[in-house]
Amino acid sequence: AMQIVIDGNTTGTPTATFKQEGEKISGTYSSQVVGEQQVTGTVRGNAITFAFHASFDGNAVKVTYSGTVDKDTMKGTVAFGDFGEGTWTAKKK
Repeated sequence: AMQIVIDGNTTGTPTATFKQEGEKISGTYSSQVVGEQQVTGTVRGNAITFAFHASFDGNAVKVTYSGTVDKDTMKGTVAFGDFGEGTWTAKKK
């Protein structure tokens, strides 16, 4: 499992669990805000992208994480549909 921190905010830190098949990844993303969501994405070299659809205040939002993998850590940017974006880091648990 990966523990994800968004913009240094450690309250309600989301976690993600991935399964990789070739360049494809799939799994679950779990947080107090969106509950548990199915994620899909890709890993090419050290570049990773994964996304899921969630509901924020009744609005359907596509959440897209993109970044780089370095051994047991990842970092990058996350876009919350039209609501803006932030940065994230993740560590393998």
